[in-house]
Amino acid sequence: MKVFLDANILVSVINKEYPLFSWSARIMSLTDNKHFEIYTSGICLAIAYYFAEKRNKKTASEKIKLMCAHLSIAPITASTVEKTIRNSKVKDFEDGLEYYSAEEAGCNCIITENGKDFYFSDLEILNSQEFCEKYLFPSG
Repeated sequence: MKVFLDANILVSVINKEYPLFSWSARIMSLTDNKHFEIYTSGICLAIAYYFAEKRNKKTASEKIKLMCAHLSIAPITASTVEKTIRNSKVKDFEDGLEYYSAEEAGCNCIITENGKDFYFSDLEILNSQEFCEKYLFPSG
């Protein structure tokens, strides 16, 4: 399964923001699981770096380097930009770029704490707890 992580998931991991960290860290740990491919975009990494640097400028670069060593980076291409511009349903350009980046990488779902940002999505949108409960700890 290919999973795309929105910036807010990366920020919760990089800054250990509880209670979200408990769920998002479990998802981040899937980078070593052969059943999952974990993606993000350069934009999401830039946002995560910004918030990490606000907390601790000395460790921000190291934290981003560590993330990059374990995550697949879905590219933002001319096609990604074109699809975002053409979709009149997309009101937030950044969200459109992330969505089409995930789609073009073949991701099955986007994990975000702001699901309403992807109201135009044909991909499955889950928050970190929903993803864990559905795919990691199913109760059925």
